[in-house]
Amino acid sequence: MSHLTPAARDAIEASDVVIGYRTYLDLIPELLEGREVISSQMMKEVDRSRQALDLAAAGRTVSLVSGGDPGIYAMAGLVFEMARESGEDLSFDIKVIPGIAALNACAARLGAPLMHDFAAISLSDLLTPWEVIERRLEAAAMADFVIVLYNPRSKKRTEQIVRAREIIMAHRSPETPVGIVTAATRENEEITLTSLGEMLSGEIGMQSCVVIGNSNTVRWHDFMVTPRGYRDKYTL
Repeated sequence: MSHLTPAARDAIEASDVVIGYRTYLDLIPELLEGREVISSQMMKEVDRSRQALDLAAAGRTVSLVSGGDPGIYAMAGLVFEMARESGEDLSFDIKVIPGIAALNACAARLGAPLMHDFAAISLSDLLTPWEVIERRLEAAAMADFVIVLYNPRSKKRTEQIVRAREIIMAHRSPETPVGIVTAATRENEEITLTSLGEMLSGEIGMQSCVVIGNSNTVRWHDFMVTPRGYRDKYTL
């Protein structure tokens, strides 16, 4: 709750109805009191979005809850897609309330790994063809971006993270610092600092983000730091 923004809290408190994935709603029980709550399991994003749009069209004030930031691998895009494809004029406002994205939370736990250009890539091929994901990994690795991997591994998807590492290893040293953060800011948070060569030995799951440094990223004590370039321009 301490990482919920005041604007997000205000939006939920102003709502008649709160809709969300059950795991996320369990994180904010005190904000649900006195409100209609509609929860569902994973993979029901379309249903939740449709319910939110239908209720808003009926005059209700609805909060559709996402984890992290709703505009980053979350619900905002689907809501806009469905509203646009309905072909109807909007009779209500859609507002996106920014939150703390997983990559922000993970970067803060690791130190300062995102101080230079970076790319976020999801390894989930549920909605994106794997060959497209491979091309993006290749391009980001070749361009020396710091790379943040979302959805790196699940019970069914175990080989994608292996292949991703192979692609990146073609352009990075095995000693490249890697941070693995699972459930950032939550009670079951876990943080592992490792290297590109050893990263598959760490515990990686669907709640994890894997942050892979660029050629200048260093490990210092228990931190990952990617220099911004100040040393080349100023006296430190």
